[in-house]
Amino acid sequence: MSAPYRQDMPPAGGFPQIKYKRNLPFRGPSGIVILGGVTAVCAYGFYRVGLGNLEKRELQREKAWSRIHLVPLLLAEGDRDAYRRQQAALAREKEIMKDVKGWEAGKSVYHDPRYRPADSIVVL
Repeated sequence: MSAPYRQDMPPAGGFPQIKYKRNLPFRGPSGIVILGGVTAVCAYGFYRVGLGNLEKRELQREKAWSRIHLVPLLLAEGDRDAYRRQQAALAREKEIMKDVKGWEAGKSVYHDPRYRPADSIVVL
């Protein structure tokens, strides 16, 4: 009672090919494209930094020359202010010391013939 022996055989025409290769989808630009993009962005950034440095240098030069041209005006303004303060101090001294006999307003209290500007005398 045994069944006739039957061997399992491939189908007619053979088995289909086995798909063993990886089938990955396209996942963005290649490395060389990314490197090119980064290089372009960096080059543009350095270009803009260079333009900014040129502008900053020009503004510093302009600032220096404006200060150079303003020095005489500022010195004259300081001299006018110092003269006005000196005259006001002399008027105050005349008013305060008007009752003191022999007091000369504006005369130095030091018995030294050398000139000393008022801002160099330290009052303690």
